[in-house]
Amino acid sequence: MSTEESEQSQSVVFDDGAPTAARVYDVMLNGKDNYQIDRQVAEASLAVMPELKEIALHNRAMLHRVVRYLAAEQGITQFLDLGSGLPSARNTHEVAQEVNPDAKVVYVDIDPIVLAYGRALLENNANTRVVTADIRKPDEVLALPEVRELIDFDKPVCVMLVGILHHLLDEEDPNGIVATLRDAVPAGSYFFITNFTRLSDTPESDQLEEVLLSQLGTGRVRTPAELAEYFDGLEILPPGIVPLPLWRPEEIVIDATTVGVRFMTGGVALKT
Repeated sequence: MSTEESEQSQSVVFDDGAPTAARVYDVMLNGKDNYQIDRQVAEASLAVMPELKEIALHNRAMLHRVVRYLAAEQGITQFLDLGSGLPSARNTHEVAQEVNPDAKVVYVDIDPIVLAYGRALLENNANTRVVTADIRKPDEVLALPEVRELIDFDKPVCVMLVGILHHLLDEEDPNGIVATLRDAVPAGSYFFITNFTRLSDTPESDQLEEVLLSQLGTGRVRTPAELAEYFDGLEILPPGIVPLPLWRPEEIVIDATTVGVRFMTGGVALKT
């Protein structure tokens, strides 16, 4: 890390009076990089849906499976992890670079604490970057020098939107964001998306959305049909858009009917 980068990292100003999605997710993953206000949002959410910690772990486990599959079996060497959250156990770069040490990973998150922790963690990793940016402005993200330094958009990229689109309101046009990203990458690229899913038989879906909107300011639980729209124009890989533990599981899923299994859905798709 350069002296300038070190000074920038040390000068980041954190607002512990407002919760962020990255830090609330850190709470769910039993992390320590969060504030009391984030724990309050997490506790209110868990009061509605106690399975949320289990769901967060399923989300992280699917990330490991997808990144390993794309790096090892599809030869993907570039990963753009948007709305990445705080560094946690077995991050994208660790999984990808375990398969291919030359794999390049750029993490993007709006929370400046992600930048500070990420830089400290990755100061000796030349193939990984952490960038503070707003994915609601995808053109600006794609044009950032820190992104362009590592990601070659003439070669296939895995675009990761893991547990982030449900933090965008409808008026922020998540479908348009995905479309912009889709148009920016070449054929042979992959999209990896997970999202909270509205379950018709689970009233907690609506209640959780209310808690997230009131306390975090973001949170939109979408129907399976709405999630499918994110993959328009892409070739969805088997087994399709499914509950997270059912995407190419490494272990037998004993009960696939529980809220903990079904509430979050994800898939991987290829741009042809």
